[in-house]
Amino acid sequence: MDIKSIRNFSIIAHIDHGKSTLADRMLEVTGTIEKRKMKDQVLDSMELERERGITIKMQPVRMLWHSKDLNRGEGQGNYILNLIDTPGHIDFSYEVSRALKAVEGSILLVDATQGVQAQTLTTLQLARDLGLVIIPVISKIDSPLARIDEVKMEVALLLDIDPDTIMMVSGRTGEGVSNLLEEIVKRIPSPKEFEQNITKPDQARALVFDFKYDNHRGVIVYVRVVEGEFKKGESLLFAVSSEKFICLEVGTFSPEEVAREKIGTGEIGYIVTGIKKPGIASVGDTITYTKKPAPALSGYMNPKPVVWASVYPESQDDFPNLKQALSRLRLSDSSFSYEEESSGSLGRGYRCGFLGMLHLEIIAERLNREFDLELIVTMPSITYKVILRNNKEETIYSPHLFPDDGTMLKIFEPWVNVKIITPSIYTSFLMPFLYEHEGIIKNTENFGDNRSSIDLEMPLRELMRNFFDDMKSLTSGYASISYEIGDYKEADVVRMDIIVANEVMPAFSRVVSRRRVEDEAKYQVEKLQKIIPRQQFAFKIQAKALGRIISSEAVSAFRKDVLMHGSKVVGGGDVSRKKKLLEKQKKGKKRMQSNAKINISHDVFLKMMRSSNDK
Repeated sequence: MDIKSIRNFSIIAHIDHGKSTLADRMLEVTGTIEKRKMKDQVLDSMELERERGITIKMQPVRMLWHSKDLNRGEGQGNYILNLIDTPGHIDFSYEVSRALKAVEGSILLVDATQGVQAQTLTTLQLARDLGLVIIPVISKIDSPLARIDEVKMEVALLLDIDPDTIMMVSGRTGEGVSNLLEEIVKRIPSPKEFEQNITKPDQARALVFDFKYDNHRGVIVYVRVVEGEFKKGESLLFAVSSEKFICLEVGTFSPEEVAREKIGTGEIGYIVTGIKKPGIASVGDTITYTKKPAPALSGYMNPKPVVWASVYPESQDDFPNLKQALSRLRLSDSSFSYEEESSGSLGRGYRCGFLGMLHLEIIAERLNREFDLELIVTMPSITYKVILRNNKEETIYSPHLFPDDGTMLKIFEPWVNVKIITPSIYTSFLMPFLYEHEGIIKNTENFGDNRSSIDLEMPLRELMRNFFDDMKSLTSGYASISYEIGDYKEADVVRMDIIVANEVMPAFSRVVSRRRVEDEAKYQVEKLQKIIPRQQFAFKIQAKALGRIISSEAVSAFRKDVLMHGSKVVGGGDVSRKKKLLEKQKKGKKRMQSNAKINISHDVFLKMMRSSNDK
């Protein structure tokens, strides 16, 4: 098909504003999927996505649309609409940035019941920086809670546009979807040759924006063809890694993979490489011909992890499986990083970097479900820079490696620049909450329908302390947040260790604010006491910081005193017979307790990780 008939676009919005539902209706209206085969969140193919009702992975899909606008003139008729559905949660913003670089336009979706949210502003700025055409759309117009006029004015002021140019749709009923598809054809430009076109007619380039691994076909790369065309059987090359391969198949997404004879300039599709070695394909690489290679495209910036956690197999026999699982998983999620490390009590494992707490939780769940691995996941932490008393500077990624209190001259931690948008009536409730989380207010302003915007700085450490959920609770779910990493600032923090049965558990170590160490110690000990299974002997759970035990709780043993010998119950006769037997058992339990080692299950570690910031 002619390049003038191609439209590449994405949908960007705050989480739960109806992106996936709108995509469902588009697939239905264009006939890409038959109605009898339709299901909710059809582009969210991952089990976790459907369970949680969120988009985790971007998903491209190709739709055919016949324009009914008889006044359009040139280009009227059949069009190829390539949609890339993107996540809305801030932890997956790297997925969004990659998708936006592969398209020419974007639908800015705003919920009619919630209005403009903080993450909307962040993603919008990203799209603007890339020079994309923005089509503003208000969703959920059929809801009885919809504030259509107010939200329309918010969007108009935000984009400085005429309110009448804003589209109205309902993803649930399909109202306005056909009109939106016509506007996509009308407003979003067709793909152009790459602006720095230095290739020759017999050369080609494609930008890799995502990829996945198939056990039989190897790495399958998702590409936006910038110039030229690609066919099955051609000898191709990764421009950055210099790895050569024979193209086994090319095709597009409908939304399942559909093999085609070729994919050409402006199209979004996939290339099957057959490569089964890890580390060859990378997001942002360029695919070109082997015989006449073209220069690499600019690609993407590498994401910087903000949250760190160590992952160990529950059994060291599973270490090779964990290594393979991480390499396979990284093929479908290039935004997390990992490197091998070892611990005296936990054995060999990997220190992993993530883009946020939800990202960490999703990766841990996927390792467990998709690769059947029982894991020990340490408490999440951030990167600290410490200056020791010998003036040596160290970077600390894991809490259990954090130096003891009194051995450091200075500690530095990362801060974040935060924007919160909330109804004005909740501002007074948020101020003490922000102070409790060490936030420094920079600016507040009112806009729209009695809503306020708060700009502040705060330690990233405090943002991880269940900040999102507590803020939502405090504002009845109406507040939204976006953030970006700022500079390092001096910190007053200490390491807190959790001791179970007289053994320090590195997985539970964490770095906490000095002023909150006693509250944190008490909370963590009580929480672990509730979820840890009882043993055949009694033991203590303790929290240690500042060189002393701060909190302690006891876990009682199962009572299993045996008063039987063979088939006879020790009953009659002198009571000393019973006492003698019980005393003998007591000594045996004491020996067992002195030599005991408690094995903590995968579930306990996951529950502690999820609840570590509940306070």
